[in-house]
Amino acid sequence: MNQLLPFALFAFVASITPGPTNILVLSNSARFGLAAAVPIILGGCSAAATIVLLVGLGAGEWLLGHPHIQQAMAWFGLAWLLYLAWQIARSPVGPIAADSVAKRLGSVGAASLQLVNPKTWMMAFAVVSLFAGADAGAAGYASYALLFFLISIPCLAAWALLGRGAVRVLRSATHMRRFNQAMALLLVVSAWLSL
Repeated sequence: MNQLLPFALFAFVASITPGPTNILVLSNSARFGLAAAVPIILGGCSAAATIVLLVGLGAGEWLLGHPHIQQAMAWFGLAWLLYLAWQIARSPVGPIAADSVAKRLGSVGAASLQLVNPKTWMMAFAVVSLFAGADAGAAGYASYALLFFLISIPCLAAWALLGRGAVRVLRSATHMRRFNQAMALLLVVSAWLSL
């Protein structure tokens, strides 16, 4: 546990830097409001923390022994992110009703995204190999997973606030359409870079 401060810095950088989940939080917050981003934040952070725990408990070692499954997960994740990017690019630019739930990602979708997100798995491998160590035990891995969860929540919340701020600046339909297209392009780029 003497690695907690370096790990906290690592978790902050891993959570705050742009990636597929960050861009989806930003886009959904801009399109549907802050409340719509909360399930994505909680689902994504919970799943990422769970993956840290699972990698520590041996799932990572198993996955490393099955490269064909790793490759399938990566391609499935890429396909899903491309689909989400397409949905963002062609999303409506007009006002969206507060009670509308159409085409929202939600907590299950965000959690599922983490399962096929190479960035999340690489982060989990780094946590286990660099910070926790092979002898950390279940309680040690759980501590790192909990700390990652607690650090990633405000990081993704910052992206949600950025999305809401973008809406205040982008007042015309043309600007909002360009914003949606830029978010879709960023999602595609982050997906390709994750591979």
